[in-house]
Amino acid sequence: MAQDRNDQDLMHYEALAQEALRGVVKAALKRAAAPGGLPGAHHFYITFKTGAPGVSAPPDLVERYPDEMTIVLQHQYWDLAPGETFFAITLKFGGSPKKLSVPYAAVTRFYDPSVQFLLQFDAPEGMGGTIESMTPRPIDPDRASAEPAIGEDDSPPGDGPKIVSLDQFRKK
Repeated sequence: MAQDRNDQDLMHYEALAQEALRGVVKAALKRAAAPGGLPGAHHFYITFKTGAPGVSAPPDLVERYPDEMTIVLQHQYWDLAPGETFFAITLKFGGSPKKLSVPYAAVTRFYDPSVQFLLQFDAPEGMGGTIESMTPRPIDPDRASAEPAIGEDDSPPGDGPKIVSLDQFRKK
């Protein structure tokens, strides 16, 4: 007699994988916050949901970017403080320094164009988005430059970014 199989993921592996990969973002930010800052040509584009729980940003920035914002950590950033559940940073917007505090759970994309490394995450709970709509894909250079960016403009070379996809670990 065939045994009934329960294919329900009670371990929530997708959420565990997302959390583990956010640990990569935290570790990279900790290295950037260490004395000497970012090594070599490394720099980061970090996209996050501005309306996600725990995000703290000046009201004018949230009004200007009510859904999502991309920041660039390259040459001009101050007070980078990566904590266990969030990071804080000061960046200049329109010449004025502004302090941001972003939970890692609010981050939807992390991209280091110097090595074409991209991580893309599901939207935070209650922020919309599905696994299908949030799967890893190359950054659109036109869209990236239209978002608030602090630092120099970067366009991915023709080879495209190295994408870490969770699809390879999913049951088929």
